[in-house]
Amino acid sequence: SPRPDILLKDGDVINIGENILKVIHTPGHTIGSICLYTDGNIFTGDTLFVGSVGRTDLPGGSIKQLLKSIHEKIYSLPGNATVWPGHDYGPLPHSTVEHEKKTNPFTSQL
Repeated sequence: SPRPDILLKDGDVINIGENILKVIHTPGHTIGSICLYTDGNIFTGDTLFVGSVGRTDLPGGSIKQLLKSIHEKIYSLPGNATVWPGHDYGPLPHSTVEHEKKTNPFTSQL
């Protein structure tokens, strides 16, 4: 795969017009996985899905690290923050941090 033009780090900020996206490093799915947080919305990519989590069988993947990332980085956000996963595998395209904390069967493993 092509090399990135810019390497993003935890805490970096991306400005897109008037929108400010905060980079949150969430290793586990892959070692370089990130989520983007802005204005009460967390774009979780392949880290956290509605009712599920990303796969960890890829190079650098780790279920232990994935669950740690979710609990420490995503579940520490406001409960009413909307979770927008990178894939829509369930009946709903989005959720909230609080709903996932309470109902996601995969994140209760830690």
